[in-house]
Amino acid sequence: MGQPVREYLLTLCVTAAVTYLLTGPVRKFAIAAGAMPEIRARDVHREPTPRLGGIAMFGGLCAGLLVASHLTNLKSVFENSNEPRALLSGAALIWILGVLDDKWGVDALVKLGGQMIAAGVMVLQGLTILWIPIPGVGTVSLTPMQGTLLTVALVVITINAVNFVDGLDGLASGMVCIAAAAFFMYAYRMWFGYGIEAAAPATLFSVVLMGMCLGFLPHNMHPARIFMGDSGSMLIGLVMAAGAVSVTGQVDPDLLNLKAGGLREATHAMVPVYIPLLLPLTVIAVPVADLILAIVRRTWKGQSPFAADRGHLHHRLLEIGHSHSRAVLIMYFWSALIAFGAVAYSANNASMWIVLGIVLLSAVGLVLLLLPRFTPRAPRWAEWMVPPRYRRVTRTAVAPATAGADGGSADAPEEEREPVPAGIHGATAIGDRSRFVDRRRAGSHR
Repeated sequence: MGQPVREYLLTLCVTAAVTYLLTGPVRKFAIAAGAMPEIRARDVHREPTPRLGGIAMFGGLCAGLLVASHLTNLKSVFENSNEPRALLSGAALIWILGVLDDKWGVDALVKLGGQMIAAGVMVLQGLTILWIPIPGVGTVSLTPMQGTLLTVALVVITINAVNFVDGLDGLASGMVCIAAAAFFMYAYRMWFGYGIEAAAPATLFSVVLMGMCLGFLPHNMHPARIFMGDSGSMLIGLVMAAGAVSVTGQVDPDLLNLKAGGLREATHAMVPVYIPLLLPLTVIAVPVADLILAIVRRTWKGQSPFAADRGHLHHRLLEIGHSHSRAVLIMYFWSALIAFGAVAYSANNASMWIVLGIVLLSAVGLVLLLLPRFTPRAPRWAEWMVPPRYRRVTRTAVAPATAGADGGSADAPEEEREPVPAGIHGATAIGDRSRFVDRRRAGSHR
């Protein structure tokens, strides 16, 4: 048991390290190549920021799969299954499409067609949904056409859900990393807990996906130095969808019945993935909800479902008063709660403590949503570990500004310093900007 864990950890570290080291040169290349689009009306950053971060993430993906193919236990995944090659083929296509979109822009329908082609390439190489366990009916085998359509639909939905949520610094990479961690726990339990070899590719895909996101996240945290662009968001969406298709569409429920010891135990083991589409939609529930709301909102207004706007969930968090960092952390919280809650419930759905814990944490999340002006402060001893915005405010005496009637200076009372706005690449430029000093009034006239 320990040897596979060490190999997974090595694969994770290599993927993260390669992605992290490649992001710096990729940023310079993006600037030189002019992959810095003008700021659009729906954007929340203040200055043009280079994209093409997906180039570094694709390099991390290739490095992770290459290392895993030479490890003692993980190389059996490549020997017994064609799914890693199918993933790499589809990822290469979607990555090329994303790079073209980041540099020159690609029509929405063309991107949709490219996503379907990438999904079709994976299906042709064996990465497809073969059967669906339906409650009350049992396992239903799918025809090749049904499996292809269902697989393509799942891949396209997941790619666009991740792409839609990529609107704030560090949001998409962090949320996908959380979902990948939860998915790894589930797939690893399926493989080593029940001895089901068909879950091995999904376990590997989730580890590589975590490494890609962790390696890119330091460069993408607020204020971001580079964006992943569509080349990155569509890539990680496809990798996540590939893992979901692999573990939920190719693991035979009858085999799980045998391994789990009976129908009742197998049913508990398959919850909440008794229907194969449920778990992948659970681990990305927040992006999918944002995608559905965006389609409904735009269609209701008579617009195209692909028309860009500022009505996404993260935009609304900023508008009600949350800072950029707090909005991202709130989205992280809800993603982790739903993803890990679903995995915990699948492991032990008979425990009421899990349900009560999920309910309690949901209440905490609602409280955080209703307190946009609340700023947590770290204790004195821990201030060196947190950003300056979370440190205790020091009180300083304000310099005398006006003279009193008797010619003396009138000391202004002490007041707290106004928090310094986020960096120039940040996304806090929504709303009133009256707190910024007008240099034309404060400085000398030119």
